[in-house]
Amino acid sequence: MNEETTPDAARPMRAIKSFVMRAGRMTEGQQRGLQLGWPRFGLELAAGLQDFDEVFGRQAPRTFEIGFGMGQATLEMAAAAPDEDFIGVEVHRPGVGALLNGMLTQQLENIRVYSCDALEVLRDCVADASLDRVLLFFPDPWHKARHNKRRIVQPEWAQLVRQKLKVGGVLHMATDWQPYAEHMLEVMNAAPGYRNLAVDGGYIPRPVERPVTKFERRGERLGHGVWDLKFRREH
Repeated sequence: MNEETTPDAARPMRAIKSFVMRAGRMTEGQQRGLQLGWPRFGLELAAGLQDFDEVFGRQAPRTFEIGFGMGQATLEMAAAAPDEDFIGVEVHRPGVGALLNGMLTQQLENIRVYSCDALEVLRDCVADASLDRVLLFFPDPWHKARHNKRRIVQPEWAQLVRQKLKVGGVLHMATDWQPYAEHMLEVMNAAPGYRNLAVDGGYIPRPVERPVTKFERRGERLGHGVWDLKFRREH
């Protein structure tokens, strides 16, 4: 048993979902991505614990991204870091198809994809202390107070992520919803085993390695802020 595993940590994560399944039409490109890309780059939750060195055919720094949307940022990060590996998880099939289509078009092979609940993948498929980074960019903020319990960033989630990060590994989050940013900061500053990498204990400037998405640029034009947070696993 990992030294970080406790009776609480071993308990299944809550059943409340932090996402809503949305129906969406598939473009030809997205369908192509699923048809041609999934057999090469798709991974199944049912396969259980993975040896990602074997999956990727090498040892490399490894990033786990929760909810990659349409995959634009994932593609940009993977293209900019060919010596690193990326594991992306997204529940919405059009986004999965878009990422896979982009991989085929750009001939990128350093990404693997799950299409299911990221919490289940973390718990069942990722070895403890095996990830260099975990990314959570622009998760659903669940604005209404009665829905705040659906936010993915909760104390038990923070400990699951910490369990999967290597010592020294980093959790990087970003949101354009200030109340959620404040919630993230409150949860993570209280989470044991982490250190906030912001000098003042708050937010960090946007790191150069996080691509600016179309969604974010539109928000900037509308005067929306974006808050980035980085926490490192200390022990």
